[in-house]
Amino acid sequence: MSYRVLESKETYKGKIVRATVDQIEMPDGKVAFRETVIREKDAAAVLPVLDDGKILFVRQYRHAFGEMLLEIPAGVLDNAELCEACVKRELEEETGKKAGRLEFLCEMYPSVGFCTEKISIYFAFELSEGCQKLDADEFIELESYTLDEALEMISKGEIKDGKTIAALFAYKSKHI
Repeated sequence: MSYRVLESKETYKGKIVRATVDQIEMPDGKVAFRETVIREKDAAAVLPVLDDGKILFVRQYRHAFGEMLLEIPAGVLDNAELCEACVKRELEEETGKKAGRLEFLCEMYPSVGFCTEKISIYFAFELSEGCQKLDADEFIELESYTLDEALEMISKGEIKDGKTIAALFAYKSKHI
């Protein structure tokens, strides 16, 4: 199938995203419009597994939903930063833990209908103490749960974040 962009207009440009409205030609020749949120930088996330097998989570406020959400640590890649370096940095900044070993899980597109965001997800093992370094506008609570507890929290609607849900199910399939 063939889709062709006929016209693209940027409607918003912010610090971390841009928005466009595109006029596209569909495979049948008809014209349609698509709105796209363009994430300027890729992101990386990590599911940290503690020595006792529990998984370490961060709970933080997410303004888009007006809720404190339970998630795995994640962040945006700095300029020219590799995903592995981002994961290690974010893990230590948000949790105060350093990863002894990382395992790549997958790359995911969390909102394919309208957003170009791409997240690389890793598992982290052999954690050691580091130094938590939260941003000035970041307030994080740390919580840890067994895999079974976390999966139950998904079914109860207590874990809603897509990258976290994907990482938990992948961990279940790969490491149990």
